Amino acid sequence: MLERKFSQYIEHFLTNEPNKILLVNGARQIGKSYLVRFVGKRLFKHFVEINLKEDKEGDRYFADVKSPNDLYMRLGNYYTKPLGDKTNTLVFLDEIQCYPHLMTMLKFLNQEGRYRFIASGSQLGVALSETPSVPIGSITVEQMYPLDFEEFLWATGVGKDWIEHIRNSFKREEALDESTHEMLLKRFKYYLLVGGLPEAVNKYLEDRNMVRVRSVHKDIHELYRIDASQYDLERKLKIRRIYDLIPSNLENKKKRVVYSKIENKTGKHFSDYADEFEYLTNSGVALEVLAISNPRFPLVESQQKRLIKLYLNDVGLLTYLLYGLNVNAVLHDVRSINLGTVYESVVAQELAAHNFKLHYYDNKQKGEVDFLIDDYDALRVLPLEVKSGKDYTEHSALKKFLDTPDYGITRAIVFSNERHVYKKDAVVYMPVYYSMFLQNQALGDSVILPELEVI
Repeated sequence: MLERKFSQYIEHFLTNEPNKILLVNGARQIGKSYLVRFVGKRLFKHFVEINLKEDKEGDRYFADVKSPNDLYMRLGNYYTKPLGDKTNTLVFLDEIQCYPHLMTMLKFLNQEGRYRFIASGSQLGVALSETPSVPIGSITVEQMYPLDFEEFLWATGVGKDWIEHIRNSFKREEALDESTHEMLLKRFKYYLLVGGLPEAVNKYLEDRNMVRVRSVHKDIHELYRIDASQYDLERKLKIRRIYDLIPSNLENKKKRVVYSKIENKTGKHFSDYADEFEYLTNSGVALEVLAISNPRFPLVESQQKRLIKLYLNDVGLLTYLLYGLNVNAVLHDVRSINLGTVYESVVAQELAAHNFKLHYYDNKQKGEVDFLIDDYDALRVLPLEVKSGKDYTEHSALKKFLDTPDYGITRAIVFSNERHVYKKDAVVYMPVYYSMFLQNQALGDSVILPELEVI
């Protein structure tokens, strides 16, 4: 079994949040159901799993459930063994977006507290936006992603103690020794090829046969292309077209979505495709990066959707589309191949998996910076540049960005293949694998305020 960080989150939630229902959102084929099943069966004597997508396409046994009591009755018929209570019974509603009426019912199921419930889906963001009565206060929605690079290291036999040593070097802004650097860089490049989709990782672990790994990528990519079942044909075609254009958009200098190319019509804007973008990002198959022209902490206050970039949710899918079975394009420094798109994609994937909202800097006079993130420790914006070649110290847009006094930015990071870690002016140069240690500290385990004085 692949060890996942998210399984710890599920276990913590089920153990410490008895009065809420967890909804796990994320793309298909990233391991949501497997993790819920694994944790649920370990924590609860009775584990009932209902795949509502299969039910909708089959017997439709739960299609017309009208009340909690109606659901309880059908659960009793569905699960042949006697059920217990909320202390020992967990009901897993998989692909719950297929039945919006059950999403509305979660509030009442939670209030009655007969059993514990957990749900998952691949389009929960879309479904919740279309649900007439969202059960606010009764649910917690958490996003899940493919394996990040640290999880890939675990899967390939790198011990946690060693990773902790590497993490401490990152915190101290120190370089690793040559042999450790080469080991990590090699695994990083393998991760660019394999990605973090669990089935692809498992195929790689079996015999390292990239033909089989790419076959998984092909199947999942096609699934993502066609999986917009709740929409009419016109909307499906637009979604598919936008998804298909992601790799070519990323290969352009600006990397932004060009709205006129979606339907080959001039005069198109973001607003013309807002619903299609929402589907792709809320279903988890694409990562949205929003433009910032005047950076202020926190970034959410100055983001705009007029200029948008989209990345695929998994870097393995991208290298499959760009290079197929030619692994040399990634493993070796082929002079004719520019891996900038791939490196940016994997950093976007890492940032998203670590709960960062994705932004980039766009200014007509100063240029673009790959990513901006909120640094909650310093209460400032932290710019990130990602470089795949030897010219990693050349970044004119970043320099202009840092030289703008109004922004008040005193630190930036440039990621590259180079081992050395050093600081020049406001820029810290680091190896690209260190991006796995960027963590969003906006939400911590506990922050205790000091006692108020008695007046």
